[in-house]
Amino acid sequence: MDRLKRMAVFARVVEAGSMSAAARELAMTTSAVSQQIRQLEAEIGLALLHRSTRRLSTTEAGQAYYEDCAAMLLAAHTAEQRLSDLRDEPRGELRIAFPVGFSGHLAAALGPLLRAQPRLALRLFAEDRRVDLIAERIDLAIRIGTLSDSNLVARRLAEWPHVLVASSGYAREHGLPQMPEELARHPVMSLNVMNQTEFIELSRAGEAPRRVRVHGTVAGNSFIALQAMMLQGAGILRMPGPDAMPLLATGQVVLVLPEWSMAPMGVYALTVQRDAQPAKVRLAIAAIRDYLEVGAGEGSNVVPAMT
Repeated sequence: MDRLKRMAVFARVVEAGSMSAAARELAMTTSAVSQQIRQLEAEIGLALLHRSTRRLSTTEAGQAYYEDCAAMLLAAHTAEQRLSDLRDEPRGELRIAFPVGFSGHLAAALGPLLRAQPRLALRLFAEDRRVDLIAERIDLAIRIGTLSDSNLVARRLAEWPHVLVASSGYAREHGLPQMPEELARHPVMSLNVMNQTEFIELSRAGEAPRRVRVHGTVAGNSFIALQAMMLQGAGILRMPGPDAMPLLATGQVVLVLPEWSMAPMGVYALTVQRDAQPAKVRLAIAAIRDYLEVGAGEGSNVVPAMT
């Protein structure tokens, strides 16, 4: 590192034309600059400068060495400028991983950002599995629900209300539970593939929460697949309010236990590092947060308010 510093000092001396002028530019004393040059010459075993009381010039070796030193400084400046651009301007490729069911929300959130920033490119990874951000070079991941302990940095973007729904056909054919305990007699689809025991906790004003064990014949790691099965009458599904609202509006699904509420689930932005995020990541997080608060947040209207 000291050698690199001395190379930079040498280049400034050549460009400034004297050690005193270089010293002023570098905020050093003239003697300190002279000492750096002498040490550099001693290290490489060649004289780099012709010195006289009136002028300073490079030796043949010094001129060749200066050109390489100048190229080094230019490369360092270019590298710093690129980092500055990445920090201050959204540009380059932004790699985002997110649940498949979040695709429409992500498009709505980032579409305006992409149109406003022509130097920004998106690489999208729609994955219902947990993606390794480091191994797969993911800049930003969106996750919904309870987070497992990890070294990743999580930023809460929103809280989504969740509701239980069933297709209108299922409701006509099988009826719907009227109390939480009756859920145990209905097939409730599960977003997991580990055969884990599923519990749903429901609350109603003035009553203690009810925690019910549920089961069903359909489980999987794809919310889109489960939603399609639910629409075919396969059972009851827990859905985020923003996703359920369009289906409720068209009458494709009906609410199950509409007087009862479930705890909302967090929507999180995950990154590997907490600080020094490039502009593309910072702006993407802000765009998704704004969308969830203003746009997708309207889905909270499908959930009765708790008092």
